[in-house]
Amino acid sequence: MDFKGFDHPGSPAGDGTRSVKVMIAGGFGTGKTTMVRSVSDIKPLTTEETLTQASAGVDHLIGVTDKTETTVSLDFGKIGINDELVLYLFGTPGQERFWFLWNGLFKGALGAVVLVDTRRLASSFRAIEEMERQDVPFVIALNVFPDSPEYPLDEIRDALDIAPDIPVVACDARDRSSSRDVLVALIRHLKERSAVVALEPR
Repeated sequence: MDFKGFDHPGSPAGDGTRSVKVMIAGGFGTGKTTMVRSVSDIKPLTTEETLTQASAGVDHLIGVTDKTETTVSLDFGKIGINDELVLYLFGTPGQERFWFLWNGLFKGALGAVVLVDTRRLASSFRAIEEMERQDVPFVIALNVFPDSPEYPLDEIRDALDIAPDIPVVACDARDRSSSRDVLVALIRHLKERSAVVALEPR
C-alpha cells in the first residue's frame, strides 16, 4: 500500500517514516487491551488493575463474568505497518466512570478502531457516539468470542446505527495478524475518506 502523501497531523521522521495516532475504543470487556497487546511491536504500556468487590454493581460483567482485570487509564502500543508508516495505539478505558479521560486521549487522533462484542452490542454504543461527536473517522471491528452469535452484516449495521461507508470487519483481538488487518482496514478507510474530502467542492 502506498502511503506517500498520506494526510495526517503527524510529521515525517528523519528517515521519511510517518507516525499516526490511532485510538482503540469500545465498551467494557470488548478486547481493547488484548488487541494492543497482541499487535504492538514493543512491550505495551497497560494500566490494568484487578477487579475487586468494590466494583460490584459499577462494572457490569454480563457476558464477561470471567474478566478479572480492567483498564483504569489507557493502554499504549506501537506498530510499524511498513517502512513508511508507524501507528501509535492508545486504548481507551471502557467503564463509564473513566469516560472523562476520553477528551484528552482523542486529541490529535487521526482515526479509531471501535471494538464490538456481538453478545453485548450496546456496550459499544457510547464509543461510537464519541467518534461521531468528535468527528473521528473509525472502523468497526467485531471481536469474535467463542460463543459470539452470528448476525447478518446489515442487521449489525442497523443495530449500531452506523453510516454505510463505515467498514465493518471481523477479528480475533488475540491474534496479531488479525488485529493488524483491522488497522490496515482503518488506514485504507482514512485514505479513501481523504480522497473523497479532497473532491468535495469548497
